[in-house]
Amino acid sequence: MLAAFERMFDPARLLRSTQYKSSTDLPTASETVGRLARVAWPSILESFLVSLVSMADTVMVGTLGHEAIASVGLVNQPRLIVLALFMSLNVGVTAVVSRRRGEGDRQGANHTLRQVLLIAAVMSLVLSSLAVTFAEPILLFAGAQPDTITDAVIYMRIVIGGIFFNVITLTINAAQKGCGNTRMSMYTNVTANVVNIIFNYLLINGNFGFPKLGVMGAAIATVLGYVVASIMALISVRKPDQFLYLSFKESFLPDRKNFRSVINVGSSAAVEQVFMRVGFFIFAKIVASLGTMNFSTHQICSNILMLSFAFGDGLAVAASSLLGQSLGQKRPDIAIVYGKTAQRFGLMIGALLCLTFITLRKVIIMPFSSEAEIIALGSQIMYIIAVMCPAQISQVIFSNCLRVAGDTRYVAVVSLVAIGLGRTVVAYFFTFTLGLGLIGAWISFLVDQGCRLILCGLRFSKGRWTKIKL
Repeated sequence: MLAAFERMFDPARLLRSTQYKSSTDLPTASETVGRLARVAWPSILESFLVSLVSMADTVMVGTLGHEAIASVGLVNQPRLIVLALFMSLNVGVTAVVSRRRGEGDRQGANHTLRQVLLIAAVMSLVLSSLAVTFAEPILLFAGAQPDTITDAVIYMRIVIGGIFFNVITLTINAAQKGCGNTRMSMYTNVTANVVNIIFNYLLINGNFGFPKLGVMGAAIATVLGYVVASIMALISVRKPDQFLYLSFKESFLPDRKNFRSVINVGSSAAVEQVFMRVGFFIFAKIVASLGTMNFSTHQICSNILMLSFAFGDGLAVAASSLLGQSLGQKRPDIAIVYGKTAQRFGLMIGALLCLTFITLRKVIIMPFSSEAEIIALGSQIMYIIAVMCPAQISQVIFSNCLRVAGDTRYVAVVSLVAIGLGRTVVAYFFTFTLGLGLIGAWISFLVDQGCRLILCGLRFSKGRWTKIKL
């Protein structure tokens, strides 16, 4: 067993002969796996628990009926479009901070955090104001039906109105992840989601004397979680003895070196986010046109798929943090090892999830809804989710490693092809032309993940990204 482990994760076997000078200069399999595991487990646990809480959130909203599930689900894509710019900047933050950590440049890392925080705070207020003002036309364009538009508008205005606090948390956590401090992100996100669940229970159906606010209560609970998480994140960078320290006495204005590095990575990531979010938005609009029942089923299955993404995202965060630090230390060979080690772990986890989703498909769907049509249709989609798991986890790891290395332009082009064009066109073809309905839409999901895995996997394997300077 131990021998098989050593062979599977042996750094020398994970590298081409031209990618390292001597196998004796590499860490052992145990050292590589051990360090990856120490950084990865908080991120995996965080993503997994957040996914579970998101599922619980859907279950609790589901007590109001499938229309409420659809109303909340309709807001997801507009919310993510608003967050796209900040997610792009945060890719740059993680990439630059991880490099500065590897170089031992504490001042550069902290200046990067300060300048991006200022930009993110101002932009979040502007974008959230626009989204709140035009909530109704945005949601109508997204495919809201007469039975969902009222609740969807209420939910969107409250959640996106409070997104400033979410943006502050995301930016600080991105910098913490660049330093390898994945625990802080875990603490803030898990706490935020626990707060969300508690106030969901109190406000959705009016328990313990609290008012019964329905979907509005779910929105308020989400924002309260944002506020608590942002306070925790700010406290985490107010300790002078730590590598990351947010000093309000230092300049928040951009400096040429670090800001240019963030923008170089973040601009391509922004293009990728635009392609992704527009593609996801059109995809959601296609599904919404199938009716409220189908969209509710889609929303439930999307929550379940997030469990797979949780493992991939957790491993990707750890791998990219260690990869960035290794590149800062001028060790591209070790950077490649961390990426490939994480991907092999991901395949093993994906295979287990595949078996679980196939075996327990109906059991997993039933807590979300008691409606027979949703259970039957959702159980069929679970087969697609099961097959998708190994591909999705590996794709997420490769893509994130390329982003943090600075190869964001390539990942953006892949997203344009696979999501912006491929998924939407394939979804329309299978859904309407072939008449497969929601099943056809989910087949396009599988095609998208397969394309991105192949394209990003090949790019990572060639190793050209190790030569990009930030």
